Amino acid sequence: MHLTAPAAGHRAGARDADGMAVASFVLGLLGLLVLNVFLGPIAIALAGVALWRGTARRGRALLGLGLGVADLLVLVAAMQWSDTVSWSL
Repeated sequence: MHLTAPAAGHRAGARDADGMAVASFVLGLLGLLVLNVFLGPIAIALAGVALWRGTARRGRALLGLGLGVADLLVLVAAMQWSDTVSWSL
């Protein structure tokens, strides 16, 4: 029986997916405060790719997805409240 180590490319891909999950969470959280029109969709996309690649940090990816959606909802609510296409604090 011959045992081989896992392919280096597979572990690098998993590390990339884990990094994307964490980045999604951080960007989604940051997007609640600033630049939500940009950071929200980026957080959603990163979370989707991380989940698709099978990240070990599934919870972080799901939080990033939820925060990205919340970013966009905050933007829509602020736009409705101020009757403008953009908003500022």
